[in-house]
Amino acid sequence: MSGATKSGNGSGRLRILLAGEGQADLADLRELLLRAGADRLTIDCVYTREETRSQLKKSKYDLLLVDYPEGDGGARHWLGEPDGSEIQVPAVFLGEYFNNGGMEAAIQAAACQPGGCSRTVPCLGLYVLSGIETYLKQRQNRNSEEMLQKLRHSVEQSPDLVMITNSAGVLEYVNPAFEKLTGYASAEVLGQTLGILKSDQQSGELYEEMWNTVLSGKVFNGTVMNRKKNGETFVIEKAITPLRNREGRTTHFISTGRDITDQRKLESQLHQSQKMDAIGLLAGGVAHDFNNLLLVISAYAELVLDSLGAEDPSRRKMDEIITATRRAADLTRQLLAFGRKQMQSLRVLDLNTVVGEISRMLPRLIGEDIQVVFVPGQDLVKVKADPAQIEQVVMNLATNARDAMPGGGKLTIETSNVNLDQAYVQRHVIVPAGEYALLAVSDSGEGIAAEHLNHIFEPFYTTKEAGKGTGLGLATAYGIVKQSGGFIWVYSEPGQGTTFKIYLPRVVRAGKVESPPQVAQSSPHGKETVLLVEDEAAVRASTCEFLVRCGYTVVTAENGEEALRVSRDYSGPIHLMISDVVMPKMGGPKVAEQLMAERPGMKVLFVSGYAENTVLQHGKIDVAAQFLSKPFSLSTLANKIREVLETSESLAYATSSL
Repeated sequence: MSGATKSGNGSGRLRILLAGEGQADLADLRELLLRAGADRLTIDCVYTREETRSQLKKSKYDLLLVDYPEGDGGARHWLGEPDGSEIQVPAVFLGEYFNNGGMEAAIQAAACQPGGCSRTVPCLGLYVLSGIETYLKQRQNRNSEEMLQKLRHSVEQSPDLVMITNSAGVLEYVNPAFEKLTGYASAEVLGQTLGILKSDQQSGELYEEMWNTVLSGKVFNGTVMNRKKNGETFVIEKAITPLRNREGRTTHFISTGRDITDQRKLESQLHQSQKMDAIGLLAGGVAHDFNNLLLVISAYAELVLDSLGAEDPSRRKMDEIITATRRAADLTRQLLAFGRKQMQSLRVLDLNTVVGEISRMLPRLIGEDIQVVFVPGQDLVKVKADPAQIEQVVMNLATNARDAMPGGGKLTIETSNVNLDQAYVQRHVIVPAGEYALLAVSDSGEGIAAEHLNHIFEPFYTTKEAGKGTGLGLATAYGIVKQSGGFIWVYSEPGQGTTFKIYLPRVVRAGKVESPPQVAQSSPHGKETVLLVEDEAAVRASTCEFLVRCGYTVVTAENGEEALRVSRDYSGPIHLMISDVVMPKMGGPKVAEQLMAERPGMKVLFVSGYAENTVLQHGKIDVAAQFLSKPFSLSTLANKIREVLETSESLAYATSSL
């Protein structure tokens, strides 16, 4: 208890007992009441139920103010005795909303008590009322401020985009998640409309529907493709809600959005895989039936041919029919391969042997003006496949590369071991984790435009002139790889050449089940500082997180120009730069060249979706360099980092073959 006195009612003072669990709140209320009538009030404070009952027994009070919500069933326990009786004293429970009528009734009850100061109590009622009202207003304001603070923190710390515009669509607020995703600072967009994010890949009908919906007072829900400050597109699930004032007039709109770009990419991969499966089933079925028809045509043509005399002029016509049926049969065999219905002669084989033999024959197939380079991987794992089909895959890819290099160039074929871990699988939904043999076929040709990449494995899809291709070469390669239990991916940019990567699963010995190694158990750690330069945000973020877990200090940049700025602004040492090779604005080799002059002791590790020797031979890297081919497992990256950092060579670049 605090501030208790024992003066009686005869003192002419109104005696008030304040009870509640919040000492600071009661102190504020006591100060307010005394300020209103310090010379006419006696105020005591207690903080527990037991103290309340004890104090009411020891001293006589005119009024009990309980700072405890009356609506709570426990409120009345402040006054109840253990035997169930109640202490007789006028009481007022101070809740969130104070009732003046209840206060006045309590004061009147105090005035009518035997021996009560009937003249003193009513005249002090106004002081008490005024003090309590002030106290409750302050408490309500404080609670409101705390709630506003919570709401502000919730919006600012939300991973979703939050935007508030006026009724004309002009931005008045964006949260940090908006800045992080779009690349725009709030100062750059406030005062502008959301049109700043518009991409050329969204129909005007969607924006019309959006405005019609919200202007009618309804909530708009939809998926919108927007554009970041750096030009990249992203997809968000968006909701726009009209905000109304008390008169019901819409004054603002609040828009929330969730980035689903990665989800859409995975859905696109799954859709593409399912579409290819469906096309494969159709193509295989058609090819099977068509083969039967060709068999009939060919058989009767040969029978007619045998019945004709040696000098019969119809023999030439029959020969043309038979030749045409054979060419048609070749096409159906390719369709069967695409549909994964071709007969296979599976055996455990070494890719180096099969690919090595076919690579020696390729110059005669694709021309002497194209240099063929075969780089076999060391200790390559065994795979189970049809060697004739693997040869066909290589020949089809080589033929496709030849057409992309009409003026000559380089064709690089590489093999290596790779371990695809869970991080890779999360970005490639149809690929299971595990160990694979990688076969990479790369050319230095024209590259493939983005609008064609999703269609190149479809049968009869071709960008070549009429008569210069059937559109079945890549479809056949796709079907063979899938039938062999593998996967094929393409990496290409216009003017940068093309790399096809084929992953064939490692053959596991009978009775032995092998699971992918766990990164956390096998990844070596370090304490050095790493500059990570990667233009793909998702790759940059996941790699950065992994390196930090491994103990490294990481500074990041999304392109070469930013890497230069980051390095020059960073005062500490940078021990290693991990950089993509092909990036917008400035590529990895150019960045390395400039930073090596500024930081002579810094090591460099290049990573790329293109095959290693293709990158080196294309002239993208004109010095020997450490290189890691995408995709790589995180454990492979960790081991490679230690290898680069612990090399004793004086040069920052060192020869490596992975």
